[in-house]
Amino acid sequence: MGKRPYQNDALRGAAACLKGFYLRQAELGINTALAQALNLKRMPTQQDKDRALLGHLKRSMDANPLAPKELKRRHKKMLPDGAREVLLEEVNSARDRMAVEWLSDGGLRIGEFCGLHLLDLHLRENAACGECRTPHLHVCHRDGLVTDARAKTKWPWEFEDGLIRGGLIKRVSPAMIHAYFDYMTTEYPRGAAHGMLLVQQHGPAKGLPWAPEGARKMLKRAGFRAGLGLLKPHMFRHTWANAVLDAADGNLVIVRDAGGWASTQTVDEIYAHIDVNDPAFNSALLASWGELQ
Repeated sequence: MGKRPYQNDALRGAAACLKGFYLRQAELGINTALAQALNLKRMPTQQDKDRALLGHLKRSMDANPLAPKELKRRHKKMLPDGAREVLLEEVNSARDRMAVEWLSDGGLRIGEFCGLHLLDLHLRENAACGECRTPHLHVCHRDGLVTDARAKTKWPWEFEDGLIRGGLIKRVSPAMIHAYFDYMTTEYPRGAAHGMLLVQQHGPAKGLPWAPEGARKMLKRAGFRAGLGLLKPHMFRHTWANAVLDAADGNLVIVRDAGGWASTQTVDEIYAHIDVNDPAFNSALLASWGELQ
């Protein structure tokens, strides 16, 4: 009861043991047809070649159809496909689930996320600031925070009559709002006087603001536990930017303003990459080759 599902690394180990068991059974004359179905080969990857002695000579590797599929990523700076859902199952607290949701849907830099104050959040329709009709937050550049978290861009902002105005205004998704209320109602310390959104949950600094380095380490640990490899916070921003760019049919201005970049040139140079597996990309090449009828 309450035991978590096995992650990819553990499942691959179990699959290897199970395949070995069936192959041994086949040697004893039991279910030889299954053994033949399991005795598959595949092309070695570069990682396989690097791991093996004289790996550059390898032409094939044993394959295991019982093993789970590897999570693939479209680009080395992006999250593997399905990483968000896997991470939400893997992280240990409402704060960490909120981190996954907010980095995934908000396109926030880690310094922006860890530098947020409760006053920066206007999570209802038609907030009093009058600057956005839908739920949103204000990313405000602040120097001198104890966690050394700060927004990269210095959009002008002000605090007047108990209300934040200005800064970089970012829309907030329903999933982000849900994760926020879950965190605030179950884990946020009532006595926190610093006014920052994210707090440490363990150790002598419990209740104090959560630093970007703490968030990076949390994601790194969760990524390895989930079998996703090394995860960095900026991968969420890259993945988010590509998703927005695709949904906007390549409109760089939308991505620039949603993500807070200074120019569309930055977006174009970093994020406007074509997926070589995209059907449209494939059709264009086939047409240029005279293969498309």
